[in-house]
Amino acid sequence: MSAFKKFLPLFDRVLVERLAAETVTKGGIMLPEKSQGKVLQATIVATGPGAKGKSGQIEPLSVRVGDKVLLPEYGGTKLTLDDKEYYLFRDGDILGKYTE
Repeated sequence: MSAFKKFLPLFDRVLVERLAAETVTKGGIMLPEKSQGKVLQATIVATGPGAKGKSGQIEPLSVRVGDKVLLPEYGGTKLTLDDKEYYLFRDGDILGKYTE
């Protein structure tokens, strides 16, 4: 958690950690790394305060820390903090949010 004290996203950006790719199928078959698809699910680990709207007021983000979200296949900025990979996306680039 100390990595997030060193880095806070600005404006409407969110820092996400992608979920790990599945390495074993439901039938128990081990998948090689090349055949694993790109993981599009992630967990929000830090958010910025929001972007300024036309009226000058800060508009809040649509996601919060801890939310599980669906990411686009391409995009985002890759960051390495404390030897872990994270990605930085704009709030508007996130495709959806999973509800429980």
